[in-house]
Amino acid sequence: MLAQVDCIPCVQRQVIKACRFSNLSEEDIEKVLREVMDALVNMDWRKTPPEIAHIAHGIVRRYAGGDPYAEVKRESNDLGLHMYPELKRIVDESDDPLRAAIRLAIAGNIIDFGAMVDFNLQDTISDVMSRHFAYDSYDRFLRDMERARKILYFFDNAGEIVFDKLLIETLLGIYDISITGVVKAGPIINDATEDDLRYVGLDKYMDEVLFLSNGEVGYERNDPEVGRWIKEHNVVISKGQGNYEGLSEWKGIYYMLMVKCPVVAKSLSATVGDIVFLYR
Repeated sequence: MLAQVDCIPCVQRQVIKACRFSNLSEEDIEKVLREVMDALVNMDWRKTPPEIAHIAHGIVRRYAGGDPYAEVKRESNDLGLHMYPELKRIVDESDDPLRAAIRLAIAGNIIDFGAMVDFNLQDTISDVMSRHFAYDSYDRFLRDMERARKILYFFDNAGEIVFDKLLIETLLGIYDISITGVVKAGPIINDATEDDLRYVGLDKYMDEVLFLSNGEVGYERNDPEVGRWIKEHNVVISKGQGNYEGLSEWKGIYYMLMVKCPVVAKSLSATVGDIVFLYR
């Protein structure tokens, strides 16, 4: 999915937010924003939104001297782990535990400091557990899982990965499968890294971990190597908007996300706020 003009001011807003998380001075924030704006003006916009964001956030990290979101990512993971017993109770008491685990995994997608300014996780869980999907590929997913042996799982955000952990535990309790996880090779916004997987205990379920780019190291989502990963697995799960934006040129992927911006809504013929479980 290529970026639209609306993506450019969105990236600028993300940059300001990241600078605030880094406690940069107003003078330095202006320097960062001017450098980002120069980069945006001079780059080719025929890229995916994540590719454009990678360039902008690389500038922020240079001024910040590290990961602006390190603390908030840890807090998000701790919040998810604190909620885990209650989330597991919801799944265990459900008439369809897998369906419930998928709903919760999508609800966890609200933990997004790139797209969201503010959110209420508990309210989101209650809402998603009862709401209709804009797209619902659950029946096809069940058929594909019956034949699946190798699962590729593109993780999205810190905190959210605790909800993914519950889904993966549910899948492993039903199916004889191996799971390859995909995370960012380095920090960008609150996206999950391998350290986050270890922090929440997800690493023990991974047969392999692969790495996407944060703009400095790893593969871009539209790289042919990522296409090879997809072809080598029976079922591919993609969490969140960023993965949808970057992976949408590939076929054979299950997208689980909350629609948080008009650009993604238009691409999906959906509405901001919709919940999506879509095979494409």
